Amino acid sequence: MNNNNLFTKPHYPILDGLRGIAAIIVVTFHLSEPLSTGNLDNLVNHGYLAVDFFFLLSGFVIGYAYDDRWHKMTLGSFLKRRVERLHPLVILGMTLGAIGFYFTDSAIWPLIHTVPLWKLLLVMLIGYTILPVPLALDIRGWEEMHPLNSVGWSLFFEYIANILYATIVRKFSNKALAVFVFIAAVALAHFAITSPKGDVSGGWTLNAEHMRIGITRTIYPFFAGLLLSRVAKLTRIRNAFTWCSILVATVLYMPRIGGAEHLWLNGVYESVCIIFVFPLIVYLGASGIVSTKTERKLCKFLGDISYPLYLVHYPFVYFYVAWISNNKGVTILQAWPYALLILCGSIVLAYVALKWYDEPVRKWLRKKLG
Repeated sequence: MNNNNLFTKPHYPILDGLRGIAAIIVVTFHLSEPLSTGNLDNLVNHGYLAVDFFFLLSGFVIGYAYDDRWHKMTLGSFLKRRVERLHPLVILGMTLGAIGFYFTDSAIWPLIHTVPLWKLLLVMLIGYTILPVPLALDIRGWEEMHPLNSVGWSLFFEYIANILYATIVRKFSNKALAVFVFIAAVALAHFAITSPKGDVSGGWTLNAEHMRIGITRTIYPFFAGLLLSRVAKLTRIRNAFTWCSILVATVLYMPRIGGAEHLWLNGVYESVCIIFVFPLIVYLGASGIVSTKTERKLCKFLGDISYPLYLVHYPFVYFYVAWISNNKGVTILQAWPYALLILCGSIVLAYVALKWYDEPVRKWLRKKLG
């Protein structure tokens, strides 16, 4: 989900900015969820597709950064770089979730205060590894593989994609990779269109159904991004950040397609977005020209906070969900000031976490891991 270690290679600031835009929309999606009855009437209806966009961005950046360096890089050094980049904020997010666990008192989590401290610490320590916890350790009751920080599921699949890339897929020729990506696209479209829910939402529970969803959502976008990094002939496009930001927001804020009567239509919409629209956005963003200092600074700021924001916001969403569940009938007009406060507070915390924690820890890890 992040680009680093590119050394002398040209940077893609617009892709950084787009990652930040998508991260902010993810927060608004999570803040709108408790005010809806499900995916059919969520105000930020397709916000969960931001994860699929992240996977595609990640595959593009990984391919761009590492594809031509395997002659001087080992599997171990690659994995060390990914752990150094991804894991400090995983640990911070799980710690924040653990600290706030007993304070999210709500009728929807009646068993929280019966969870012994040893079990909370065990779940936190397992969370530090990003390995999923079994349902027997689901201390919150939402059947999440990371009950202290819900978004950890996507990092679990991110690591799987990175390992597949480093051990197998990086050796594929472009033709073999294209065939692999085509098969993954067919599997994704088939799942989305035939899904009982009419969407690709899922992947956060340690069971066969959600593992299938998570793998299906990860394989196509990540390796489509890798293929795009190999074959794309970039041009020079002006105002790309503006147009790409509008495209990302349009896709993620699009209301439900087809309603409850024609669920398959929404599956078609999501398939088209993931298979065609997201690669187009990444291509346009990689081709884009940053024309002003203000735009460059904005893209840098959005890129800097994107990953921290994604990892630190959900512990605060738990408090928000508890408040809404304890005050039945809360309207959007009543909730939006609190939602805005959480959004702004999460952005501030993300920046503080970046500067005071993530960057110093990563610098220390680089020295320790070599």
